[in-house]
Amino acid sequence: MDAAKIREIITAAFGRPDEADLVDALRAGGDLTHSLVTEEKGEIVGHIALSRLKSPAQSLALAPVSVAPDRQGEGIGGALIRAAIARARDDGDALIFVLGDPAYYTRFGFTTETATRFDCAYAGPYFMAMELGEAKTAPAPVIYAEAFGELG
Repeated sequence: MDAAKIREIITAAFGRPDEADLVDALRAGGDLTHSLVTEEKGEIVGHIALSRLKSPAQSLALAPVSVAPDRQGEGIGGALIRAAIARARDDGDALIFVLGDPAYYTRFGFTTETATRFDCAYAGPYFMAMELGEAKTAPAPVIYAEAFGELG
């Protein structure tokens, strides 16, 4: 996968390099479990990252979701989120956590109610989680990869 092109799309999507730095740091730290892209005509138009959490076990963080500014609103981000969820479920992961707009992420099955069982520095109305299996994960602190603490 072309890390430089992924960096370009993330930076363009957010209008700053912070989220691209996060993905680079997750990759360098070995915490990036999935880096999925959408390509059209040989160009990357979207990217999503899933990274391993230190706690709870078998849990992931979904961040960031990036779509080229001129392609936003076309469903690319949603397709990437659905693909990331399917990949995590296929891999046997138990939970995905996300920090974002509830009006957007609840349509994919993320809820603040699921997240409230877990203690986290990011807890609040934008902190959501999704169980991937039938069994409920025992409450545990949510501990992100060190790269998240470096995000500006």
